[in-house]
Amino acid sequence: MTARPLDIYCIAIGGTGMAPLACLLQELGHEVRGSDGPLYPPMSTLLEAAGIVPEVGFDAGHLDPAAGASTPDLVIVGNAVPRGNPEAQQAEALGVERISMPQAVARFLLAGRKPVVVAGTHGKTTTTAMTAWVLEACGANPGYLIGGMPKNLPASFALGSGERFVIEGDEYNASYFDREAKFLHYRPHTAILTSVEYDHADLYPTPEDLLAAYRKLLALVPKDGLLVAWGDSKQVRQLCSKVRCPVVFYGFGEDNDVRPMGGSAGVHEDAHGASFRIRDPEADAVEIHLQVSGRHNVLNALAAWAVARRDGLEASRVAAALSAFQGTARRLEELGTVAGVTVVDDFAHHPTAVRASLEALRRRFAGRRLTALFEPRSLTAGREMFYDAYRESFRCADRVLFAPIFHAGRLEPEERLDLEALVDDLDGDGVSAEACASIDEVLSRALALARPGDVLVTMSSGGFDGLPRRLLANLEQA
Repeated sequence: MTARPLDIYCIAIGGTGMAPLACLLQELGHEVRGSDGPLYPPMSTLLEAAGIVPEVGFDAGHLDPAAGASTPDLVIVGNAVPRGNPEAQQAEALGVERISMPQAVARFLLAGRKPVVVAGTHGKTTTTAMTAWVLEACGANPGYLIGGMPKNLPASFALGSGERFVIEGDEYNASYFDREAKFLHYRPHTAILTSVEYDHADLYPTPEDLLAAYRKLLALVPKDGLLVAWGDSKQVRQLCSKVRCPVVFYGFGEDNDVRPMGGSAGVHEDAHGASFRIRDPEADAVEIHLQVSGRHNVLNALAAWAVARRDGLEASRVAAALSAFQGTARRLEELGTVAGVTVVDDFAHHPTAVRASLEALRRRFAGRRLTALFEPRSLTAGREMFYDAYRESFRCADRVLFAPIFHAGRLEPEERLDLEALVDDLDGDGVSAEACASIDEVLSRALALARPGDVLVTMSSGGFDGLPRRLLANLEQA
C-alpha cells in the first residue's frame, strides 16, 4: 500500500472483477468511488456492504472540479469501458493517472506475495475457488480473487495474510489502452494451466495469437516457481516444454505426475459426486470424495492438490478440504427441483465445456431425460467455426433449445452459427432440437415440454435474462 490513502475512482465499478477489487481497495484504507449503469445484486449489495455508493451513469462531471467533484489520485478503467467514455476522456484531460483493473490488482494486491495464477480455456473459476479453499482450510490464509461465487468461502475475494494470493487469470484484454491479456499482469510464482483451446476470436484472430499469449504467461514463472499443467493435452505439454521452472503434470494418463489411481477408470461417479484415490509419494494412497460432479472437476481437484502438496500442506488435510468443497455458483449449480423437474445452471459456452457438463449431468442424473437450454452469448460461441464441435457436444443431451445468437448483429452472415442447420443435424442424430426466436420462447417451450423426472440445464456465459430462476418460479406456479 502507498504511504497515504488514495482517492481512487473506478469507471464501471460494478463489473464482476472490478467490484471485488473496489472492496479490497477500500479494505486497504483507500477512498474508493466510481460509476456504472444501474446495478443489481450481487454486485450492488457487495459494494453497499463495503460502504461504496456508485454514481449511476457515466458523466464527466463526476471527475470535474468545475462541477464540484474532487479530482481523484487514480482512475481504474474497466475492461468493457470504450475509449469514448466521457469519464475516461475527462481523466485524460485532467492528466490523472489511469490504469486497467489487472494493473491495479498487481500494484495493490500482489506486491510481496507469491501469486497462484489459474489460467486456461476451461475450469479457471472452479480451480481457483478449489485452490483458495484448500489453502484456507489448511490454515495458509491466502488472499484470493475469484471470477465466481465459491460456496465454501465468505466472498469471492479476500486480502489474506499468507504469502499466497490465488487469482483467476483471464486471457482477455485488460482495457482499451492496455491490450495485453489480463493474466500477464499477475506475476505468477505458481501457474496452473488447465487447458488451451481456441477462444475469443474477436481478440485473437488466429489460434497462434492465443498460444503466444500463453507462452508469455508461462515465461513469467520464475525458476524457483512451479507450473502445474494438464498433461493429457499434447498442446499443453508443448507449451510447457520450454519453461524455466519445474513442471508438475496432472491428468488421467499414466505419464502424469498427479493422477487418480487406475486413471479415468478409477473415478467413480454417482448422484453425490465423484470419488477417486491419489497415490502420494509421502502419504501412500489417499481417498478423495468430491461433492461436485464431473471428470472435469476431478481434474480441477488434481491441480489444487498439486499446488497444496508442493506448498507442504498435509495430505490428509488437503483431501479433507477437497472433499468439503461445495462448488461455485453457475458451475453445474443445482438450483432446485419442483414437481419432479430439476433445474441446473451452468456457465458452459465453449463446445468442450458444454460436452463436459452434459456428460457430468448424464452420470449424476442417470436414467433421467436431459434438456439443454443454450444461449450462444459470447462472440466466439455464435460463430460458425464451432458448428461441428457443438453438434458433437449436444449429442450428449436428449433435447436442446437454442436461444438466439446474442451478438448476431456484430457477425457477418457467413460467420454466424447456423442454428437452423444445427437443429436439423441434431434431429437427424436423434436429439430433439429447436431454435427459438427469443429467450421468452425458450422459457415457454421448456415449460411446455418438461415432465417429472426431467433435468433442465441452462447454459450461457451471461445472465440469460434470468432464465434459470424464471424456470423455477414458473414451475412452482404451475
